[in-house]
Amino acid sequence: MPGPRRQLVLTVDWSGRGDHRRVQDAVDAAPANSSAGSVVIRIKPGVYREKVVVDKPGVTLVGTSASSTVITWNESWVAADSPTVSVLAPDFIAKRLTFQNTFGTSGPAVAMRVAGDRAAFYGCRFVSFQDTLLDDTGRHYYRGCYIEGGTDFVFGNARALFDKCHLHSTSLVGGAFTAQKRSAESENTGFSYVGCKLTGVGKGTSILGRPWGPYSRVVFALSYMSSTVRPEGWDDWSNPAKQRTEFYGQRAVPVLRRRVQD
Repeated sequence: MPGPRRQLVLTVDWSGRGDHRRVQDAVDAAPANSSAGSVVIRIKPGVYREKVVVDKPGVTLVGTSASSTVITWNESWVAADSPTVSVLAPDFIAKRLTFQNTFGTSGPAVAMRVAGDRAAFYGCRFVSFQDTLLDDTGRHYYRGCYIEGGTDFVFGNARALFDKCHLHSTSLVGGAFTAQKRSAESENTGFSYVGCKLTGVGKGTSILGRPWGPYSRVVFALSYMSSTVRPEGWDDWSNPAKQRTEFYGQRAVPVLRRRVQD
């Protein structure tokens, strides 16, 4: 019988008191294939200004806290390697980290691209403005995460469950929480949000989603929605024909209000 898989543990510390100063250097030191074992990369508090590409299976990134451990870059979306962090291999896990793109509001800028199968994020933060989180392909799970942006800030064509996450819109007008890209009825993809919270900086400034693909599919279940969400909820991206094929649903958590007597 095969023995237990080996696990390599590496420490990243920008100050030099670890195995590596850069996150990418630690990823490069990981085994090249899953049969060789997995790697846990512990990242000490700090701001790591670098782009990271995870192209090896079985990599786990662990921060001390999302508020103190930040991977950041400043680049608009111009190519596949533009995101701050790109996950291209399967069996990836991230815990207690912030993934940030500081490009600003003038165009798409991806903080995280997830294109590997079986990825999971726990207590992480994703921060940009347009196209913050590219949930591209594969099956993904997000629990207790914070996602901030203004326009289409969760987008892509993966199959993802967002569990007790907080989505915060920074758009003052014309914002959209999601842009899901399912392009055919046969595709088993879509975004599911359960027990989540949706907030924002303005009132009635953002829609829940719009169809990047004609069969776009997004569901919000038992989630709190603040007044940031526009009353109509969804948009067809100026293409009424997509209303026949897209699937959108929401069930908000009822909010009990105490009646104030004059």
